[in-house]
Amino acid sequence: MTALPGETPGTGGTDTPQDAVSPPDGAGAQEPAADADPASDGAGAAEVVGPASTEAAEPDAGAEAEAASTEGATEAEAASADTEGASTDVDTEAASTDATSPAPELSEAQAELAAQRELRERIEQRKAAKAAPIAAGAGLSGTAADLLAAVRAVESGEKTGSAFFASPAPAQAPRRPAPAAAQPPRTPAPQAAPAPQSASPEALDAVRAVLVEGGAPEALARPAVGALGEQAGELLRTDPWQLLAVPGVRPEQADGFARALLGADCGPDDGRRTAALVGWVLERAALQGHTALDAEAVRAALAERAVSDPDAAVREAVEEGVALLFREGGDEEPDEVEADADETDEGGLAPDADTPREPVRVLLGLDRYALAEESLADGLARLVNTCEKAADWAEAAAAAPSPSAAELIRTTAAAGLVAHSGGEAARAEPAALIAAARGLGLRAFGAAHSEDGRRRLSAATGDPDTAVTLAGLLSGAQGPGRDEDGALALDLLVVLDAPQLDVESAAVLVEALADGARLVLSGDPGVLGSAGAGRVFADVLAARTCPQVVSRTPDPGPIGELVSGIGIGELNQVDAPGKEVVIVPVRDAGEAVHRTVQLVADSVPRAFSIPADETQVITVGHGGAAGTRVLNEALKQRLNPGPGRFGGFDPGDRVVHVPAPGRAVPGVVRSADAEGLHLDCGGVPVVVPQERVESSVRHGWALSAHQAAGMRWPAAVVVLPGDAAQGLSRPWVYTAFGRGERHLSVVHGVDQALPHAVAQVPAQERTTRLRPLLEALPTPDAAS
Repeated sequence: MTALPGETPGTGGTDTPQDAVSPPDGAGAQEPAADADPASDGAGAAEVVGPASTEAAEPDAGAEAEAASTEGATEAEAASADTEGASTDVDTEAASTDATSPAPELSEAQAELAAQRELRERIEQRKAAKAAPIAAGAGLSGTAADLLAAVRAVESGEKTGSAFFASPAPAQAPRRPAPAAAQPPRTPAPQAAPAPQSASPEALDAVRAVLVEGGAPEALARPAVGALGEQAGELLRTDPWQLLAVPGVRPEQADGFARALLGADCGPDDGRRTAALVGWVLERAALQGHTALDAEAVRAALAERAVSDPDAAVREAVEEGVALLFREGGDEEPDEVEADADETDEGGLAPDADTPREPVRVLLGLDRYALAEESLADGLARLVNTCEKAADWAEAAAAAPSPSAAELIRTTAAAGLVAHSGGEAARAEPAALIAAARGLGLRAFGAAHSEDGRRRLSAATGDPDTAVTLAGLLSGAQGPGRDEDGALALDLLVVLDAPQLDVESAAVLVEALADGARLVLSGDPGVLGSAGAGRVFADVLAARTCPQVVSRTPDPGPIGELVSGIGIGELNQVDAPGKEVVIVPVRDAGEAVHRTVQLVADSVPRAFSIPADETQVITVGHGGAAGTRVLNEALKQRLNPGPGRFGGFDPGDRVVHVPAPGRAVPGVVRSADAEGLHLDCGGVPVVVPQERVESSVRHGWALSAHQAAGMRWPAAVVVLPGDAAQGLSRPWVYTAFGRGERHLSVVHGVDQALPHAVAQVPAQERTTRLRPLLEALPTPDAAS
């Protein structure tokens, strides 16, 4: 019931459904036949990368309080009330209501919606107040207001002028200072793979007892405690459908567990079941990249799970706080929109039937993704509005190695947030920007998605200290460290491989940047999106909230020409005099595996002097007759045979380590001892505890395209067996074919499905809320 280590959790053995539009299973997603592996279905639903902190939800209230301080004494009082938080507003409103008539207690979700509505009303009132005529001095605050009051006091004779000279200067409003001097970077020591929080023996025993009573495997005890906490046993006994929070558990299994525990007391419309199903559908959608789902899709998924009244189930889930309700378009709140849908006049027509309305799209989402998107939008707006706009980097731009690099330098000098797009060759432009900024005395760094990307960036800048991995930067293992306020001690950060940035990691990153820092998001829009939920880079580009620089540097050589054509939907035949691109036709999956092993072990090393350990095999999914499992088994037998005495691994095995869902780190097994399995991951020693080897390490001679994104090898062998046709898309082909630097071999068994996918199967959209949030924020420097 658990996903294989290294595969994206919940995708049924393929990395392709990550880009599916529809939610999985009940919501209508279809998975490729090549990935039919029930053992991996649904795993990892409860795990997230880089969860947004609670503070991420608070900037709105604080920002409103700061803005209101400039509106005069009356609005300052309202602003101070805002800083108490949304829950205080709701409590106060409820208290005033209780004074007149009893009112039902608001649920957490209703309180959140009420607080959001009241906050928006205050914003509109302040906007209206700003638009109205301002009395002389009424719009002043702080020192300016004190000086005006002093002048008027002297003019009226209330005080003498000398009375003000002894007065202490008013305290300035606290502001987030610019970063302090960078602390020396730490030398990374051998890293221990993060272990899950240990569960107490008592909690495990209690969960095992409930699982056995309900007919569920005892092996679920530890993941159940990890997902539900120390009280998991009691929680499962009272609400058996909470078992759906455990990775890999499906609704039909949870239903059987509930029937065994509750007997005749449970049914398909049990409120506990419907609430758990709503959460499960949204968790599954998040594994496919969605941060929210259309309410209609959720209702359809519930209907397919025998829920007789999906509308009531959704309302109950929102009231219970399982999901949050959002709307896109129109002028009404989500609850008002649904209320209007039920209100008709005596003639059966809606009251405003004659008045055209903008269509309103109602979305449901999990709170952690909602908080991450809102925090990220606020943080990006903060960076846009707080940086120095008049920086003079003209000399640095004039010395840039290319026109595109010069344009990027000039644009970054005048903006706090910049989006830069281009192919592999365009990575030289962010490197030139980092070098130019360092030449100006700025603390500039570049963060890549992988250790391979970090090495390539270091080579491009000529300074290893300028390049870090994103995970290393956020953990503090790499980079400049933090200043006294906890912000990253840097002035400019360039994030390469930006399409791989999920919304939660992006929110944590932006929150760690100080006011005045500059952020450049750089990447290739044509590659596969992040393994985690969200589409940060695509949403930033679509919202046009910042200047955008499109590289004019083409990728060189036959491989670059081939990949560039794929990016615009054309699969062209390219001239490859040096056999840079080779097509190997095969008839079936068995032949595909045979030819792949032959290419890696013999043909590529002989023709190009590229050793087998520098050739990467990429295939569509983990399952199937030519998926990563089968290919890795065949490649190990040929390249590093052994008994697998270390949990199935031998020294010299190529592996992929998955420290967190969606993050794959290639490595090589060095040894094993009582501490665990010792890996060399791109020069960084990693120790994986024995209990985590089975779940987080797998062989890595063959990877999926999602795992390979952000990395390159001297040679790549892309395997396309016949049963992989359904998993192909233009972004998949673009990503896979672009992983080889000097040579690309395509083991081709899908016939016309390959050109069809390139021409007619574009990237599937993910449902997110970041773009409208960015478009709604005040960003005076946004591109027109």
